[in-house]
Amino acid sequence: KVDATASLRKRLEQHRDNPDCSVCHNKMDPLGFALENYDGIGAWRDFDGKFPIDPAGKLPGGEAISGPVALKQALKNRDDFIEALTEKLLTYALGRGLEYYDTCVVDDTCKLLKSNNYKFSVLVNGIVTSGPFLQQTRKHESK
Repeated sequence: KVDATASLRKRLEQHRDNPDCSVCHNKMDPLGFALENYDGIGAWRDFDGKFPIDPAGKLPGGEAISGPVALKQALKNRDDFIEALTEKLLTYALGRGLEYYDTCVVDDTCKLLKSNNYKFSVLVNGIVTSGPFLQQTRKHESK
């Protein structure tokens, strides 16, 4: 049984003792711990209630991280993550699934990100200035 009065980290550790839960939580929890210093609206905090926040964790590949800066460093070194993030944001921006002809936009945007220190604003700008985004047509619903 999970102790409701324990810290979030301790409760999640207890939750991961269940093999059915640990499969997902071993992947997700380190990401959450690294970002735990941010509250629900993005303000920095050092405590979660009365418990000091420990942002340390180990990614599924074994890489140790401690906080958002280390998480960013770990993720930006993974081409598969950068590509997936770009694809997901482009999909959202276009309001449709990606097609084979969108591959060049993803590739070009990933290269642009890499050459500009992975700034999120560069990612957004790369998408909103891309051909598929600028040339898309919107379907208007009839009233």
